[in-house]
Amino acid sequence: MTAAAHLGGERGVATRLAAALDAVDAAAAVTLRWFRDPQLPVATKADQSPVTAADRAAEMLLREQLLAAFPGDGFLGEEFGAVGGTSGYEWIVDPIDGTKSFIRGVPLWATLVGCRHAGRGILGVIAIPALDECVYASGGGGAWHVSRGGAPVRARVSTRGTLGTALVCTSDFTSFLRRTDPLAGAAARAALEQGCQVARTWGDGYGYVLVATGRADVMIDPLMNPWDAAAVEPVITEAGGRFSDWAGQPRIDGGDGLATNGLVHDAVLTLLG
Repeated sequence: MTAAAHLGGERGVATRLAAALDAVDAAAAVTLRWFRDPQLPVATKADQSPVTAADRAAEMLLREQLLAAFPGDGFLGEEFGAVGGTSGYEWIVDPIDGTKSFIRGVPLWATLVGCRHAGRGILGVIAIPALDECVYASGGGGAWHVSRGGAPVRARVSTRGTLGTALVCTSDFTSFLRRTDPLAGAAARAALEQGCQVARTWGDGYGYVLVATGRADVMIDPLMNPWDAAAVEPVITEAGGRFSDWAGQPRIDGGDGLATNGLVHDAVLTLLG
């Protein structure tokens, strides 16, 4: 996929978006070669989360391709850490968001590429390679959805105005119990499940794609890293929704995240207490 002409805008953003989409395509070729391969090498990181050869190869490709195009930019990836830059732009990526799904052959994992400048998210790409689906956005350029090789169409959040009519997604409902205060996390989970119409664990980057395209109304992560959030923030915002941490602040480094259609955001924050 390539950045459509309709995005235009500031040259530094437009050229980076085009480069991001090209890099995501290249990374997809790498990850899909490993997907559902019974010989996939899997290791365990210090935090006990899994990492695969596909994660590492895709992140290295993203880093090399993006920094070759913009050698002054900084870069932060989940697997290999940070590279300093001088331009004021920083790429933040997660090569496979949903590694546990990837390992099990579930196609809902994502490749996330975000770019920030002066502390502001200027573009984001959320790609679901196994489903041939992608949502991308740039500041002021709107969010766009591409599915199965079709033409880009505007991505817009839903118009459901009450939590009682909402579909709520999360990556893993048990992660509510891994917060600093497990009891409060459990209470938040129970309140959400009871307050919404439908609760599903169509999580990781795919849940944010669903919110950005109006198929879900809430995606919530009790535990979230900057590389999970950097691509999500501009996509959700440009699709007409709202992204924040659980304190309601528009930040990617708060340790948790909440994306909604905007209309039910405050109601969810109230339940989170």
